[in-house]
Amino acid sequence: MSSSVRQVIIVGGGSAGWLVAGVLAARHRSADADGLRVTLLESPDKAPIGVGEGTWPTMRDTLRTIGVSESDLVRECDATFKQGSRFDRWIGGRDPQRDGDRYYHPFSLPQGYGDADLVAGWLRQHADVPFADLVGPQPHLCAQHRAPKQAQTPEYASIANYAYHFDAGKFGPFLRRHCVERLGVRHVLDEMVEVLSHDNSDIAALKTRDHGVLAADLFVDCTGMPSLLLGRHYGVPLVSQRHVLFCDTALALQAPYSRDDHPIASQTISTAQASGWIWDIGLSSRRGIGHVYSSAHTSDDAAADALLRYIEAHGGPKNAGTPRKIGFTPGHRERFWHRNCVAIGLSAGFIEPLEASALALIELSAAMLADDLPATREAVDICARRFNECFSYRWGRIIEFLKLHYVLSQRADSEFWRDNRRAESIPERLREMLLLWRHRSPSRYDLQRIDEVFPSASWQYVLYGMGFRPEALPRHAAAADEHFHAAAELTRRMLGALPDHRTLIDHIKLHGQSTI
Repeated sequence: MSSSVRQVIIVGGGSAGWLVAGVLAARHRSADADGLRVTLLESPDKAPIGVGEGTWPTMRDTLRTIGVSESDLVRECDATFKQGSRFDRWIGGRDPQRDGDRYYHPFSLPQGYGDADLVAGWLRQHADVPFADLVGPQPHLCAQHRAPKQAQTPEYASIANYAYHFDAGKFGPFLRRHCVERLGVRHVLDEMVEVLSHDNSDIAALKTRDHGVLAADLFVDCTGMPSLLLGRHYGVPLVSQRHVLFCDTALALQAPYSRDDHPIASQTISTAQASGWIWDIGLSSRRGIGHVYSSAHTSDDAAADALLRYIEAHGGPKNAGTPRKIGFTPGHRERFWHRNCVAIGLSAGFIEPLEASALALIELSAAMLADDLPATREAVDICARRFNECFSYRWGRIIEFLKLHYVLSQRADSEFWRDNRRAESIPERLREMLLLWRHRSPSRYDLQRIDEVFPSASWQYVLYGMGFRPEALPRHAAAADEHFHAAAELTRRMLGALPDHRTLIDHIKLHGQSTI
């Protein structure tokens, strides 16, 4: 094998494979004669899972970096704008409308974040107002189905921070066309039949059914949950997190809108159930709805019945069809980069779709791989160590953040919720932080990395949305009030200026957006 890393093979398509291909090819000029050669090997016989339809705002930067048109994304992937998540029935299992069992985790930071103790000011003077509603406009924009930008706002620019909802089944082919036609990625549609190794156990090449042997210097495993390279070939084990997060099954359906002008939700809606939760995602032509649950706490039939009852109660058809079942082991690989093989996407692990971290982890992994791509084989092990350290930390923080939602719930209507609050299921670091936060709000001292996957503001939104209250407060809270007034004024102006979500999506489909 040549010492220089000049050729990369990605095994597996779908959202993971094509996002990695796009980021690598754009960053390392694969379309140029002297650029990095990127090949994506995709099985013609395996369809991607394609369930996840929610993203983070990082997706805007990723798509802009690889040169994708946002207007084309809206037109070709049924995409809409996402401004955060709404959580119903998580606090106590009560009615969201009548009893207020609802809160938002918006994408925008609180007004005055980092400049004043907003939590102390909120509790001393405005404790009857939901925290997220007081510190920013996005919960109000979502409640009134507003878009995060105007018709004249350029592509990828925003008035309110946003991400996307899209049809994952259309997103992969959309990226594939762009990567092949614009970025110089070589696409091989074939079945991998054997992994060929060097004497030092590095992967040398992949033997295919129809295209012979494909050699490269670095291999990216995007083969999904089977993890054919890192897991099966190298035997890197999956570290189960089932003892922390119990959900291990999902039932997914697509439901039509009841009418063509039905409002499009500007947020992912997550509604807690007896043994899990239901996601509800609004695309331009349909809704993606699914039930994530613990098979140890309920049966498939009971979960399906709960899903169909939810759909009927929330404007869907009485007979929404037969849901697709997807089983998974919540966990991640013991390491993510071994020898000259990197696992990204489901091959690296999967926890559950709460807070839509799966696609974000793909983006973060692809970005680090592209930025820290080793120039030679001698540098591979150094880059691998740094990659593994980074993503071990990130997976740990994501697991703790997801667990926070369950730990804080006051629901006692099922064993699922009671089990989630048992001390032995709560990670030690999360227990320590909750102890500290009895007397102060989350801060940069708790989450010290500049590139935290969830900043302290996200922890605050969930903590105080779920009803967590500090036992003691700082003495000085007056400075926060000016920021609350600023947030209220910003909300007033945004509600008056921003269009209806569906109206903007229809406009983009017809007229596009400015690229200036």
